[in-house]
Amino acid sequence: MIESDFIIIGTGAGGLVAALHASEHGSVVMVTKRGALDSNSNWAQGGIACVTAETDSIEKHVSDTLIAGAGLCKEAAVRTIVSEGPERIADLVKWGVHFDQRESESGHLEFDLTKEGGHTARRVLHAADATGREITEKLLAAVRSKPNIKIYENHYAIDIITTAKLGLVSEDRVLGLYVLNETSGEVHTFRSDRVILATGGCGRVYLYTTNPRVATGDGVAMAWRAGATISNMEFIQFHPTCLYHPQKRSFLITEAMRGEGARLIGKDGQEFMQRYDKRGSLAPRDIVSRSIDHEIKRTGGPCVYLDISHKPADFIASHFPNIQKACLEVGIDITKEPIPVVPAAHYQCGGVVTDVNGATNIRGLCAVGEVGCTGLHGANRLASNSLLECCVTAQRAVAHLLKKIPQGKQAEQSYELRPWQTSGDVENDELVVIYHNWDEIRRLMWDYVSIVRTNKRLQRAAARLRNLKREVQEFYWSNHVTSEILELRNLVETASLIVECAIRRHESRGLHYTLDFPQTDDSRAPLDCTLRRY
Repeated sequence: MIESDFIIIGTGAGGLVAALHASEHGSVVMVTKRGALDSNSNWAQGGIACVTAETDSIEKHVSDTLIAGAGLCKEAAVRTIVSEGPERIADLVKWGVHFDQRESESGHLEFDLTKEGGHTARRVLHAADATGREITEKLLAAVRSKPNIKIYENHYAIDIITTAKLGLVSEDRVLGLYVLNETSGEVHTFRSDRVILATGGCGRVYLYTTNPRVATGDGVAMAWRAGATISNMEFIQFHPTCLYHPQKRSFLITEAMRGEGARLIGKDGQEFMQRYDKRGSLAPRDIVSRSIDHEIKRTGGPCVYLDISHKPADFIASHFPNIQKACLEVGIDITKEPIPVVPAAHYQCGGVVTDVNGATNIRGLCAVGEVGCTGLHGANRLASNSLLECCVTAQRAVAHLLKKIPQGKQAEQSYELRPWQTSGDVENDELVVIYHNWDEIRRLMWDYVSIVRTNKRLQRAAARLRNLKREVQEFYWSNHVTSEILELRNLVETASLIVECAIRRHESRGLHYTLDFPQTDDSRAPLDCTLRRY
């Protein structure tokens, strides 16, 4: 048994920030199913939204977030996260993160802020077009310098251990994890009364996504099985501009490019966004994604195009070096020609229900970052608010756990944890079955639960997912546990939660658009689609 004061699942921005704060108060174990830099955060291009300019204000940022959230943001959470942003940016700088700077009119250096869709001011801090990589690499270096933080790479968290799972009648609280060592195939017990989920999102539930291979909804699925409340999973944000090319199917073209003047054009070379929204190419992502989807269907083309070739070549090279390099690798010179783009699944705005401290309904279990649902994003995330939420809620989660379970008082009562009971004794030699089910889930989610939905499509998805869940569960219990089986198990669970929430929402709001209920029903504005297992 591996014991620690804190267990953090995931090594993205939320997990790394939580680990650094927690390390000031005790021992920390971090568990990640791949390498420490394999995370959604590491792939983030655009930046982190925060009020740092005198021409900006907290009120403007709050207002922009509430407007983008389409009536479902929790204003108190929005205000807290936006207001505490500058302190967390200072933390990042202290840990070595470098954001691009420029010389002000008065001659001193200041952050080189950019603007993205839905923002009414320049407030997005960035490191060229690889902000996530800069943040995660510097945070990981800071984490590795701490002797009381141990990272277990290639270790897959299987399930959260709670008192309820052990059949106890005391207050339901977290006790630890069962974790698969992917190298040895052994399952270990990790023991702690303070567990933080920082597992990221679920983009791989869909056929086309900007997310890395690891984004399979593990945290949501684990929390759901443990008895945590889940909400608003119908709100899946599709990023409007993913590179349309077979060699780079998951390559994101940052929204910051549109913030710097790039224009969305059709195959005729003409701008089209003004026909859909007066904000044009800088409308919120849900509107832009639906507009592109409609334009593709209207014209019969396979994609639309993002054109920044009218800007100076040196400007493009300095602001978007990684995008320029990636496009050149597939024969596209963005200084001279437009970039073919399509929408792709990008971010889950729902998740494990938490307060602004990341606290769930299970004592000792917190969720930070994309896996959690604080109410910041509502029905649609404002661009670049996600990294901000990671930093703020991670710090608050550590403080909350220390208050609820003070040092020296790990547990009021000691429990003997049961060793892992194997899920089966059959050696899995039919990976083709796993891959087939994996592909089927992702394709049906893309076809039936994508940007535009209908009741009939959702019901078809639900019926097939019920069968797939039975198949996957049977497979799970009859075979030796492997990372492939665990990912498939979490994938089908998360897909089912998305469909369940989508079926319950009888209106179109934010990221959820259905042809059967095309209008927004303001009488339903306070309604969260909340699912409770117990």
